[in-house]
Amino acid sequence: MNNWRGQLKDYELMIKKLCSIFTFKYLLFICALLPFLLMAGDIITDNLGANPIEELLNRSGLWTLRFLLITLAISPLRLLFRKWPIMKYRRMLGLFVFFYATVHLLVFLVFDHSLNGTDIVEAITISPAVQIGLIVYLILIPLAVTSTNDMMRRLGKRWAKLHNFVHTAALLSIAHFAFSEKVDISIPLYYGAFLIFLQLTRIVLNKRKQIALLKRPHLQHDGEFEA
Repeated sequence: MNNWRGQLKDYELMIKKLCSIFTFKYLLFICALLPFLLMAGDIITDNLGANPIEELLNRSGLWTLRFLLITLAISPLRLLFRKWPIMKYRRMLGLFVFFYATVHLLVFLVFDHSLNGTDIVEAITISPAVQIGLIVYLILIPLAVTSTNDMMRRLGKRWAKLHNFVHTAALLSIAHFAFSEKVDISIPLYYGAFLIFLQLTRIVLNKRKQIALLKRPHLQHDGEFEA
């Protein structure tokens, strides 16, 4: 009887834990979608200012970069706070990077150039910002397509090598932002500084982790860790 009650309590705890995880995941999803909903609302209410196309380009581009940096911040945070179950949300945040990048591209193609092939080709030819932005989007496509567990299993070790290109995408996104700014590039530089901080933090923490793994057999031999 006691054993049955213990199992019941375990099931209740497991259900509560799952409910809390799903509740937070849905809340995070809504928060991540909110910038898009606000953009859509401002389009409907004609509340985008004197240059609505430029405003949409700025907003969608900024949120692409922000979600990219948030996604990159998850790995260092996981190494710093191992008890935080944040890795399970990285895929969703990464897909929001691709979502906002697609919105950014569609604003450029549909609103800014009215799907005019000649104008689009000319913009790609003469603008470094457009060229770099296109490269970033081409990098993000395979990262989004291969984000599933099935693709992770199929690619094996190649999956990690492929997804390391996210760091290249982040660096190029900063460059795209800087070239897009005609006068003041201080804001892109702030984002660039944050990206450098994330990269340095990741390198230092990974180095510490490798050192700890090398020392672990020695510590186990000395009896510091119980088997």
